[in-house]
Amino acid sequence: MGGRRTRISGSTVVITGASSGIGQATAEAFARQGACLVVVARDRDTIEAVAQDCRDLGARAIAIAADVTDASAMAEVAREAVGFGGTIHVWVSNVGTGAVGAFHEVPLEAHHRVISTNLIGHMNDAHAVLPIFLRQGHGVFINMISLGGFAAAPFAAAYSASKFGLRGFSEALRGELVHHKDIHICDVYPSFVDTPGIFHGANYTGRELSAPPPVLDARRVAKAILDLALRPKPTTMIGAPTALLRLGHAVSPELTTRAMALFLESYFRRAPRAATGSGNLFHPPHKAGRIDGGLRSPAQRSALTGLALGLGALAVAGVALRRRR
Repeated sequence: MGGRRTRISGSTVVITGASSGIGQATAEAFARQGACLVVVARDRDTIEAVAQDCRDLGARAIAIAADVTDASAMAEVAREAVGFGGTIHVWVSNVGTGAVGAFHEVPLEAHHRVISTNLIGHMNDAHAVLPIFLRQGHGVFINMISLGGFAAAPFAAAYSASKFGLRGFSEALRGELVHHKDIHICDVYPSFVDTPGIFHGANYTGRELSAPPPVLDARRVAKAILDLALRPKPTTMIGAPTALLRLGHAVSPELTTRAMALFLESYFRRAPRAATGSGNLFHPPHKAGRIDGGLRSPAQRSALTGLALGLGALAVAGVALRRRR
């Protein structure tokens, strides 16, 4: 790990956004390998429950209630982690949220919060741990991005801005650290993942939100993160949609963005009505502490598969025809 370790056991691993979804699955995966875990999230009770689950799996673990948008709080997390484990071998920067809705209909403070969480929060993480990595000469910083880092998501403008920015931030860091061969900046780009996150975020559409299949199991993403801790590499894509969207965006950004917009507009017209609200943007979610979001249930798959494939194909064909004209 970081050019110095070949196993997880005994390594000190910090995971932000560990109270549910990918973060919780990752904490449990590292716990099973005997890591010394520092799990971080805003809600003290929820993150303590995750830490206890890790202890039950045989790991040493502490929970820290902190908000990644607070730079001083993340610096304190790094200090506590060093005090707990002696050093930091891996930092998984996993926090992410979103606000779905037409850009002009989403309150500006919601856009600001998404950028602050998804981009500035990850920068705060890196700023806290990189001096430690540089002093010790090794370390692995793992950035959770998403397929949104390669292709824009209409009706989630701030989310897209944050993910594009996060990809650029990671690339810049890798350039700065080119002479430190045992310090690694690793980006993870999963496609849609079955977590509670889609229900936790802000929704200003007035419609129920979901994700088109295929939807990944969060534990598959956690395994990829575990592998990166041992065998770091700059870019890890998980799920076929990520590779396809990356290729499509490289060939024609306008085509893929317009196709996505048409698909989402069609989905919103058909989706059941739902209340609007800011979700977990400004406070922890009311129901946290779950890995799965229920998006892989048979009912969910049957309801969305035909819609996703049919509308997606129609949208692409329609845009292609308009481009020819």
